[in-house]
Parts: sequence; structure tokens; C-alpha cells
Amino acid sequence: MTIKSPAVGERVQVGLLLPAHFQMQPKRRWPVLYLLHGCCDTYVSWSRSTDIEQITRKSDLLVVMPDGGKVGFYSNWRSGPQWETFHTQELPQLLASHYRANGKAAIAGVSMGGLGALGYAARHPGMYSAAASFSGIVHTRFSSDVSQGYLGLVSSQGTSDPLALWGDPEADAATWKQHNPYDLAPQLTHIPLFISAGNGDLGPLDESDTLRDSIEPTVNAENSKFVQRLRQVGANATVDLYGDGTHNWVYWQRELHRAWPVLTNKLESA
Repeated sequence: MTIKSPAVGERVQVGLLLPAHFQMQPKRRWPVLYLLHGCCDTYVSWSRSTDIEQITRKSDLLVVMPDGGKVGFYSNWRSGPQWETFHTQELPQLLASHYRANGKAAIAGVSMGGLGALGYAARHPGMYSAAASFSGIVHTRFSSDVSQGYLGLVSSQGTSDPLALWGDPEADAATWKQHNPYDLAPQLTHIPLFISAGNGDLGPLDESDTLRDSIEPTVNAENSKFVQRLRQVGANATVDLYGDGTHNWVYWQRELHRAWPVLTNKLESA
């Protein structure tokens, strides 16, 4: 779909995989699985880099893969696009009216999309029956350097004012906390979660000439701390900190399969 979004202020692309019986059961309404992409990528990433089309071919799920901006961070910017409003209000309303979505949904994301999946689940209780994060950005306030690194990432994609996202990490700490899965952990105890990440070293799915990457070690540190916090607050989290493995789709493809029971358990009966 191409959607003219008032919230984002531009046209937004959304990939859809229709339920297996969508045409044969024209009055039936369907549960939704949202899949969120990572930084610097687009809505095509899940179909391009995983077997999502194959594993859902016989499923009665509406699989929805929306664009979230290269560095949209699945947030309503302080000054700029309102991605959260698009994903949690505009898009669900359209899916209900045009594609017979039934209001039952689960959500998953990779990297920046992991932040989005967990953030949306925390800030919109009751909207999702499960959430999964694969190598997700889960603790943007892990350290001052980490926070500045994310601001640099926003700038790297052509944004002239990265503070337009959440403001300054220190002066606007409250806003950063509202969008940081680690700080939102107490709001994630109401649904099952799946959390996974590697450590950045060459792993079993990497090509032999793959180098140790610079992203997954930080992601791993964030996720280790995040998992500790989830356990402190009593969250129902399936954790797969699998060790060797890079910040790469070959691992997220595997983790999608491992997370599948968590994501679809309540959807399959919806």
C-alpha cells in the first residue's frame, strides 16, 4: 500500500501479506502481525531478507510490514514526523476498514525496529498480544557515549537537527525514558516477550570472510542489561542471547523462527 499519512506528512509505503483464506472467507476478520525494519532500511526488508512469505503462506494472519523512516525511531518526534501516530492509529484504522483486521495483533522488529516493537507495546497496553526484538536497540541511555551515538546515527541520514527526535539526552531525559525499552520495562510485564541478540563475533551463519562488526557488541551490552531489568520487574520474556553472531539478517531470520510460537500463540486462535 501507499498511504498518504497526515501524521508523517508524506506518503508511506506498507507491505502486506494477505491471510491464506482472505478471498475465500470475505466476511472473516483477521489478526495482524506487524514487522518493523531497522535503521537505514525500508519496508521491503522483511520480504527481501527472510522467508516470511513462505512461513505464512498457509497462515490466516495479515502480515503488515510498514515503513518507519530511515531513522524514524518509531516515535512521534518533538519536531517532525509522527511515526508512532501513523503506526498505532492511522495504519490500524485503515487495516480494519480495508483489510478486515480484527484488532488482535503482535509486533516484532530488528535493531531500530526492536525499539519500536517494545516501545509501542509498552506505551499502548492492550494493543499487542506479544512483542519480539531481534538485536534491538533496547537501552538508548546505557551510557552518554551510546546516547550520543544514536544522535549521530540520526544525523548520518541527513537530519539537520537530531535533537528534534527526543531532545537532549540529559536536558530532556524524561522524553528519552519514554522511548527507551529499558526504562519502559515495568510496562512490559503484561505480554510475552522474545528478546535476542548476538555478541558481534563471527558466528555459525556468517560467511568466512565476515569481520567482527561494531554494532552488535553494543547491542549485546544493552540487551544483557535490559534482560536483567525485565527479570527484576517479573516480565514473561523468552531470552536468546546466543553468543557468536553479527548484526545481520541471517541471524534475524533464524530468530524469527525461534520467536514464532511466542508471537503467534494468541493470534492463531483470534
